[in-house]
Amino acid sequence: MPELLFEKGVKGSNAFTLPPSELPADTGEFSLPAEHLRDLPPAIPELSEVEVVRHYMGLSHLAYGVDDGMYPLGSCTMKYNPKINEWAARLPGFADIHPLQPENSVQGAMAMLYELEGMLNEIGGMDRFTLQPAAGAHGEFVGIRIIRAYHMHRDDDKRTVILVPDSAHGTNPATASAAGFKMVEVKSDPLGMVDMDDLKHKLNDEVAGLMLTNPNTLGLFEKNIVEIARLVHEAGGLLYYDGANLNAVMGVSRPGDMGFDIVHYNLHKTFATPHGGGGPGSGPVGVKAFLADFLPRPTVELGEDGKYFFDYDHPLSIGKVKSFYGNFGVMVKAYAYIKALGAEGIKDACVQAVLNANYLRHHLADTYDIPYNVLCKHEFVATARRQLEESHISTMDIAKRLIDYGYHPPTVYFPLIVKEAMMLEPTETESRERLDEFIAVMKNIAREAKETPDIVHAAPTRTIIGRVDEVTAARHPVLSYQEEKQA
Repeated sequence: MPELLFEKGVKGSNAFTLPPSELPADTGEFSLPAEHLRDLPPAIPELSEVEVVRHYMGLSHLAYGVDDGMYPLGSCTMKYNPKINEWAARLPGFADIHPLQPENSVQGAMAMLYELEGMLNEIGGMDRFTLQPAAGAHGEFVGIRIIRAYHMHRDDDKRTVILVPDSAHGTNPATASAAGFKMVEVKSDPLGMVDMDDLKHKLNDEVAGLMLTNPNTLGLFEKNIVEIARLVHEAGGLLYYDGANLNAVMGVSRPGDMGFDIVHYNLHKTFATPHGGGGPGSGPVGVKAFLADFLPRPTVELGEDGKYFFDYDHPLSIGKVKSFYGNFGVMVKAYAYIKALGAEGIKDACVQAVLNANYLRHHLADTYDIPYNVLCKHEFVATARRQLEESHISTMDIAKRLIDYGYHPPTVYFPLIVKEAMMLEPTETESRERLDEFIAVMKNIAREAKETPDIVHAAPTRTIIGRVDEVTAARHPVLSYQEEKQA
């Protein structure tokens, strides 16, 4: 285990000191009450600058990202981010402005926002977008609030139910609940699609909407999507598109053409901004024209004088959902990504992602169980069912063994409807050679599971720590350093 800075510090070795305070010790009525003052100075580690730099460089070498190698979590979580997008976000005209500047002094930035909305509308088949939401789950929440506002405006307050498929991302039921709706689950059929009979049974005049990911989390395109949209609309509900898997259809098909009324995108996934490390993200929400009045305010508009301005005149708006106008730097990167690729490039990225996923699926089908072994989109789900039955090697064992081979593990044990699930998504930027290397490693782990299962059970063995008690770590995290008391 690498030492913490607190453990590396040596008293008296600090090469940095602060100048004495110019404030008097007693500042009268502004003095801190005695009970809030320290008895002893804080236990700040004492290290020279070079030791601090080396510490953080060492930690950075322990981290794994898409710049280090293949990341089979894919565009749902992490795909390669072209460095030109980072350059664009650092341009002074974007990086050095302030959101409180007068509109006439940031016309270039506002033009970017206006044009980005137009491109997102075209990609999704929508009419208007808000760029405010900070990430995908935030975008979901905004979309569901728009659904509520729409029904309340029509005095249809009996609609208190949101339908969510059993294969949905976990944020979907959480969002519905957080927005004050009752969540009702829709089952999947034997082919991994929405069970149409179950959907029909659960549609009634209490349903406000259906949240759907297409393709779904099994990587399968809902072949009945037009019929699903018709049924939901005839029941008086709205259809919400979870855009986490947009990478699989962008440039080829559009949610708006499928019948969706509301969409959210993950700019920080689909359009190349890295998602690792907790953000920042961006989750714009798009709507058809009849819902545009409910979007968060302000919107960016182009005036008759050719100037861009923020329009706050939206009396039916659900209100502001983010400070200022959203995570601006993320939008710049997405804008640069879309402009660089263009319409044909966006489509090609989608097609290549689908090809790569199907290449992996085909070559792993003889080694791992693939419950829905049909043409997939950008991802597919494999399982360790064979390995578990033959050698008691679980999906978690395989995921940990992948770390020893220098790969970040894929998403495991999701979706919940597949036992021992491994969700694999290679993205469009991985070459055939890289895919072949990953296939060879996965096959080798399967061979180890048969011949030397103890090695797989013990993984990872090439990391600074082995397996941790993940349940305890999640439920009882230790978030601050506790200095040991000297005897």
